[in-house]
Amino acid sequence: MATSPPMKAGGAGALKETMYAWEGKDKAGKTVRGELRAGGEAIVKTTMRRQGVMVTKVKKKTLRSGKKITDKDLSLFTRQLATMMKAGVPLLQSFDIVGKGHANPSMAKLIMDLRGDIETGTSLNNAFRKYPLYFDPLFCNLVGAGEQAGILEDLLTRLAIYKEKTIAIKAKIKSALMYPISILVIAFVVTAVIMIFVVPAFKSVFASFGANLPTPTLVVMAISEYFVQWWWAIFGSIGGAIYFFMRAWQRSAKVQRFMDVTLLKAPIFGPVIRKATIARWTRTLATMFAAGVPLVEALDSVGGAAGNAIYFDATKKIQNEVSTGTSLTAAMVNSNVFPSMVTQMVSIGEESGALDAMLGKVADFFEDEVDEAVAGLASLMEPIIMAVLGILIGGLVIAMYLPIFKLGAVV
Repeated sequence: MATSPPMKAGGAGALKETMYAWEGKDKAGKTVRGELRAGGEAIVKTTMRRQGVMVTKVKKKTLRSGKKITDKDLSLFTRQLATMMKAGVPLLQSFDIVGKGHANPSMAKLIMDLRGDIETGTSLNNAFRKYPLYFDPLFCNLVGAGEQAGILEDLLTRLAIYKEKTIAIKAKIKSALMYPISILVIAFVVTAVIMIFVVPAFKSVFASFGANLPTPTLVVMAISEYFVQWWWAIFGSIGGAIYFFMRAWQRSAKVQRFMDVTLLKAPIFGPVIRKATIARWTRTLATMFAAGVPLVEALDSVGGAAGNAIYFDATKKIQNEVSTGTSLTAAMVNSNVFPSMVTQMVSIGEESGALDAMLGKVADFFEDEVDEAVAGLASLMEPIIMAVLGILIGGLVIAMYLPIFKLGAVV
């Protein structure tokens, strides 16, 4: 039986490993080709010789620098792997087909790295756990449950559906938030251009009038002078503030908690975000429970998958109560973060023994609610944004034309 070459302690050898393409002849004299990640050409030849292949050519593969691996890449990989396994394609061959056909070189490299781990005897679950940046505990737990129960292809299909629905709901939330933000950014840029370039041109015209200008015109001209003098500081401070705020949001638990609470309480977007969070929470629990993961263990992954600190804390509280014998319904009611409709559906699911089906129906319902809410937000925000832009830009234009309207009195 072939064994993988020993690696140096501390992972030094692993850092220097490269993907090599090799060609050789097997014991029957047939030409065979393949790829192997190793620390050098000599290791490739030694490894393949142990497997009965006399290597004649070895060439280092140069991988193109790929884009960042996205959730969409991981979702597509899960769907393709599930489809391959359902079709009866062996696991290693499935990784070969999916990896070589992937459009993102970074994702292709990750898939081939996973294949290399599996080829050396690592279980699929443990191979995924080596890359926590891409495969969260929920993903790994479900794959592990599928391997133990012998239903890996079914659970991969469930995971693919879960990831696709999660990506879809995140995209809807982003589209609901990005529309007003982009309009506000454009409004700020337009206002800055007017202040820096247009208003000074009017100022030179008004200087020849030789009379007092209206107060709104004087205010706009004063703001324009400030913009002209300090435009670099204004743009720099706003850009820097946004950058540091986003970094703090990503890295600081306190900032994340503050923003989670703020977004849930926001007057227009709060209800949409709450519905999306509940949809993710119930979808995750339904997927875990349907896979046969015990409820207390499943709740470990559910809190983080919800993507909100309030629901994370509530999930931990629910988990503690369930572990002491409290029903899931009672624990959810005690958390005070779920609507009565959700707890009633969960209660029916517990009593009928179809908890995963009921949780799935709740997730479907709230996903539909998010769709309708996002569509309603788009139609609601358009007149509000038009009114804001009209007041802002129209106010500036009127302020600058007031002296012209009153030209007779001024002159």
